[in-house]
Amino acid sequence: MNAGQVALVAFLKSEFSEENILFWLACEEYKQTKSTSKMIEKSKEIFLEYVKVGAPKEINIDCGTRENITRHISTPTLNSFDHAQKIIYSLLAKDCYPRFLKSDIYMAYCQQNER
Repeated sequence: MNAGQVALVAFLKSEFSEENILFWLACEEYKQTKSTSKMIEKSKEIFLEYVKVGAPKEINIDCGTRENITRHISTPTLNSFDHAQKIIYSLLAKDCYPRFLKSDIYMAYCQQNER
């Protein structure tokens, strides 16, 4: 993660919603997977960590999206999480990120990077 992402994660942790950016980043990493066996392994990790009902860092997505991912988890593709990732991106862009830009964490990040 770069310094800006670290600052955003810190802000989201303070709001108890860091699962959103962590899921989005995990999906970006997942899309770079080259081998089928690694793709299956990583998709299950993402599913268990973020998508499954009751997951440790369960993301807030609609039940249809969650069910679709669940139905296809045994045969993942590099696009398996695209719809959920778009939902989370929209949530971050419209809700969390504007608040982050007004936060003390962001102000401290900007001051630190002016040097």
